[in-house]
Amino acid sequence: MDKDLDQAKGRVKQAVGDLTDNKDLKNEGKADENAGKVKEFLGDTKNKADDLVDKVKDKVNSDR
Repeated sequence: MDKDLDQAKGRVKQAVGDLTDNKDLKNEGKADENAGKVKEFLGDTKNKADDLVDKVKDKVNSDR
């Protein structure tokens, strides 16, 4: 959920930065949005790694 909040917060900051012509705020928004995307990617990668570890464990246990 934190990743979604970061992305939404980033989009809002970018929009406000556009409206107020505040380049710093717009850049901060881009950074927040990208941080959310990175968190999402890392979470997906961790889930895939966990699934792979579980499959290997299942295979090892079934071979015993």
